[in-house]
Amino acid sequence: MFGVMGSGDTSGYGRLTRTPARPAGSPRPYGGYFDQLIDTLAGAVGSETFGTAVERVTVHRGQLTITVARKHIREIAEVLRDHPSLRFELCAGVSGVHFPAETGTQLHAMYPLMSITHNHRICLEVTASEDDPHIPSLYTIYPTCDWHERETYDFFGIVFDGHPALTRIQMPDDWVGHPQRKDHPLGGIPVQYHGVKVPPPDQRRAYH
Repeated sequence: MFGVMGSGDTSGYGRLTRTPARPAGSPRPYGGYFDQLIDTLAGAVGSETFGTAVERVTVHRGQLTITVARKHIREIAEVLRDHPSLRFELCAGVSGVHFPAETGTQLHAMYPLMSITHNHRICLEVTASEDDPHIPSLYTIYPTCDWHERETYDFFGIVFDGHPALTRIQMPDDWVGHPQRKDHPLGGIPVQYHGVKVPPPDQRRAYH
């Protein structure tokens, strides 16, 4: 699948590693409704708070992402939800991302927000370190985050402070580790299927 040959791996993975291209902050003008949205948000929270709370504004492939310092995430989310010119009433979930090479910001939580009133979409991004993986929960602001924050905790180990029941949602309670982190063993443990044990991908033999 990836053009890797002779690895003894039938999955196509072949221990492939790739450095992702991480978009940096974008300069003005952002385009479309993005500039007015950022100006409205800055005016609502105050320029001083905005400068402290918002770490980066990025427009990449037509999507506006606002990276917010974790201690300000609830404040920014409430303004985005309640301000009449913003009205991001819906949070469509939470996605975790792991960048092990980013010292101090290895863990990312991504919140896609939608304004049904204005037909606008943005994404909130919050980061934390592996050593201090705590991020304030947005459950009381967006109740739709409930199971999504549990899943992100389960798979990535991000601890959402203030969540009413932050427990694993898919992995067993006694599972060790967080299986979607990039340092988690690929394939995890051998899988038994119809009495046959299927080893992890990096232990399978090749058929060529």
